[in-house]
Amino acid sequence: MFNIISKTKYAYIFSLVISVLSILSLSIWGLKYDIDFTSGTLMKVKFADSAPTNQEVNESLKDLNLTSLTIQASNDNSMLVRYASEDDKINDDVWKSLSAKYQGVTQQSVDFINPSVSKELKTKSLNAILLAIFTIMAYIAWAFRKVSRPVESWKYGAGAVIALAHDILITAGVFSLLGHFYGIEVGIPFIAALLTILGFSVHDTIVVYDRTRENLLKGSSKTPFPEVVNKSLNETLVRSINTSMTVIITLLAIYLFGGATIKYFALA
Repeated sequence: MFNIISKTKYAYIFSLVISVLSILSLSIWGLKYDIDFTSGTLMKVKFADSAPTNQEVNESLKDLNLTSLTIQASNDNSMLVRYASEDDKINDDVWKSLSAKYQGVTQQSVDFINPSVSKELKTKSLNAILLAIFTIMAYIAWAFRKVSRPVESWKYGAGAVIALAHDILITAGVFSLLGHFYGIEVGIPFIAALLTILGFSVHDTIVVYDRTRENLLKGSSKTPFPEVVNKSLNETLVRSINTSMTVIITLLAIYLFGGATIKYFALA
């Protein structure tokens, strides 16, 4: 049995370093938002024949130097073209470039995302994350209410929330770096990814907590708590590794073969 608990100081140091780096990155550069959180235009076009690839459409609009340009293909030969501009002249230029390049293309709709809607999306996204975190804390405290030796039940919930905040912080920090150096933007899919991380992270935490509870209830009251935790970690280690590898393989497939709109969801 591995003495995992004896290595906790190294884990603390590693987590502290990357957490501080994440905080610095977010403080200096912040996150690079796409039009979901800023403002912009969403143009839907339909092609008469088979639709071109996202890369081909992107190349045809390259000379316009559009900010936050994303292309999303649909099954009915349609495409959604998103970019951070509400200027009618730029919208006309986009349409002229597409109609000149592709014969028979039709413009189905042009929608504007104004700043007030973007601000509302930001607020709702933050509220969703905070609500999820505090609900998880309350649930864990209630679920482990019968185990108060030697740690009170609410501390299990607090520990889970700290772990969740740690995971969210590091993910946000990484995307802050990616946004600054590679121009990667975050939008609604990024928020969905954060909520998914919350669910996956707390699921793994609860498995360890539950095994700790079982070992506390069936073990001797004289057994030191660190030993109980170490035993529980060893008993769940293989399960945690297998689950994580399964998720990583699935997300890698989505990242490599999925569309542009879910690529960074998988990366997060």
